Amino acid sequence: MAQVGYDMYCKLLDEVMKEMQGGKVQTEEKQEDIQIDLNVSSYIPDEYIESSDIKIGIYQDIALCKTEEEILDVTDEIIDRFGSIPKEVENLLEIARIKNLSKGKGITKIVQRPNGIVFYLSSTGLSEEGLKRVIETYKNKIKFSPSAIPYITYKIEENKSIIKQVKEFIKQI
Repeated sequence: MAQVGYDMYCKLLDEVMKEMQGGKVQTEEKQEDIQIDLNVSSYIPDEYIESSDIKIGIYQDIALCKTEEEILDVTDEIIDRFGSIPKEVENLLEIARIKNLSKGKGITKIVQRPNGIVFYLSSTGLSEEGLKRVIETYKNKIKFSPSAIPYITYKIEENKSIIKQVKEFIKQI
């Protein structure tokens, strides 16, 4: 699991389980896993769910969400089974949303630094329309770095949620 990452591990585990149950495994377009490294607590606390087996299942359910509808279904299931969701689990669900928003937009990795959020881009980069919207919207709050792995650094607004800032930025792309 440490070698392939948790999300890929969950995806592979899901495919193996479907094959063992005689189900058909759909082959999807190969999509790169988007790495998210934000300074937010995103986990399932022991006080909320004690069982490690149940936690692993919930983590897997969240990691396999591909749409907002699936995230809402998992959220409803968690609330039904365990009650109101603590902030750490909300953050976990928001990171799943960020991954879904990022797909197809040329983002491969999002990393929080002390004074900015760095959006690493694939070799194809941003679409022309996305680039125009980002420049018009953020002007002097962004810095482009056209290195071997291009990236955009977005200057963090101090009194605003990191997750909210990341989601707003991605929606502009």
